[in-house]
Amino acid sequence: MTTPAVHAWFDDATNTITYVAWDPATRQAAIIDPVLDYDHRSGRASHHSADTLLGFVADHGLTVDWILETHAHADHLSAAPYLKDKTGAAIGIGSRITEVQRTFAPVFGLDDVSGEGREFDRLFRDGDTFALGGLQVEVIHTPGHTPACVSYRIGEAVFVGDTLFMPDYGTARTDFPGGDARTLYRSIQKLLALPPSTVLYLCHDYKAPGRDHYAWQTTVADEKARNVHVGGGVDEDSFVAMREARDATLAAPTLLLPSLQVNIRAGRLPAPEDNGRRYLKIPIRI
Repeated sequence: MTTPAVHAWFDDATNTITYVAWDPATRQAAIIDPVLDYDHRSGRASHHSADTLLGFVADHGLTVDWILETHAHADHLSAAPYLKDKTGAAIGIGSRITEVQRTFAPVFGLDDVSGEGREFDRLFRDGDTFALGGLQVEVIHTPGHTPACVSYRIGEAVFVGDTLFMPDYGTARTDFPGGDARTLYRSIQKLLALPPSTVLYLCHDYKAPGRDHYAWQTTVADEKARNVHVGGGVDEDSFVAMREARDATLAAPTLLLPSLQVNIRAGRLPAPEDNGRRYLKIPIRI
């Protein structure tokens, strides 16, 4: 199987890894999980990181065909619309984004979210394939963290989103609406059934205790043998008990509220109001 060339960027503010993957023969490329620079304290956003991606694309003579989201992220805002405007690429995500939209649009009182995924250019179902130059991309539905999570397999490389972390850190949380620990376990088993040498590219890293550097690339063999949550043949019931107990101790991500209301719109910010400013909504519960 032909494997893409891959380049990664680590976003220090959100611990997110964005990838550019491309066909070395045709130079056709995909950008996976791009980050919009957003400072929650000041409400300021910029496209510095996205412009860095575009600079890399230009320097390497790449043509961006796809902007791929592994899910509607709860820890960073997506730069997909800006990149689409600059490249003409199509934005794709898992087809069950419709469930996420229908869950969260009422939370924020959003009347401009379709609930049918129309904000995105392509909704992928499990097993769908599409071209990246001369390479084939296979979509693997890997829910559990969210209902809409997908992984993208390109040859011997798989971009797994939040499903798995480095072996010494474990697995994704499952306590968001629509998340489910048992479902996540079964999704992970789909990934671990791939050939042992398959390279897994992760969406986040937080440095496990005792590790002094960030890392985001591993293999099926390493995850299967050493992952602290699922490695060594951990059974489903044991995983579910561990995952649910761990999730009960976790705080909400810092950018949960701004991220979700933007990312279910495919990264589009709210329209400007009469004064020319855009406003995010923060629901208050008393």
